[in-house]
Amino acid sequence: MDLTIKQEGNFKYIEEGEGEVLLLLHGLFGALSNWREVTEHFSKKYKVVIPLMPIFEMNILSLSVEGLANFIHEFIEYKKFKCVNLLGNSLGGHVALVYLKKHPENVKTLLLTGSSGLYENAMGGNYPKKGDKEFIRKKIEITFYDPKNTTDELVDEVFETVNDRMKVLRILTMAKSAIRHNMRKDIPNIKIPVCLIWGKNDVITPPNVGVEFNELLPDSELHFLDNCGHVPMMEHPTEFNKIAEAFYLKKLAK
Repeated sequence: MDLTIKQEGNFKYIEEGEGEVLLLLHGLFGALSNWREVTEHFSKKYKVVIPLMPIFEMNILSLSVEGLANFIHEFIEYKKFKCVNLLGNSLGGHVALVYLKKHPENVKTLLLTGSSGLYENAMGGNYPKKGDKEFIRKKIEITFYDPKNTTDELVDEVFETVNDRMKVLRILTMAKSAIRHNMRKDIPNIKIPVCLIWGKNDVITPPNVGVEFNELLPDSELHFLDNCGHVPMMEHPTEFNKIAEAFYLKKLAK
């Protein structure tokens, strides 16, 4: 499936299908293509929308988890969506949590996969070295259980980013904001249904993070995927979609 990016005003996004809105939020190093298989599967029954978060365009003084949550609110208002189902991976999950705290009336369900908000071991504890492509490759590989998922295209994309001083500054700003904005006290107040899909081999947000989310959330279900790292929807899209579809069939039934 070819994903066509639309642009309207300050917003760039993908929108496929019709029905209940599934709003997908990508991570710090994530791309819209990370959700390709999810989009292809769910756009047959739902309206799948993926906004591109302006990590590299937003005024740096506003760049934070909360700033991105405010941007998502502006996007939802612009699109006139009344009640969405949020899905977030990594930083995208964290943004979803902050948005939900600020606008609980606008969210019907939440799906988190490898979400930050409680704990995150970003890039394995240290940042990729500028100009060292092999070092960058090794750091990207920890995102996955199977290092073969670390494509040359992905390495080149991150390499370009870490060799741009302003982009590095923005990524560090976002990473620090995520660490500071811990959601542990807020999560028990989330009353809507939540589905947690976690990789058993995730070293960025390890399995115990999924367990803690499950313990803190009043209405949640936790699913682990074997041989899976930080991005289950990329490494095991079939299993991911099966779990998510069962969740929506239960929670969005008329």
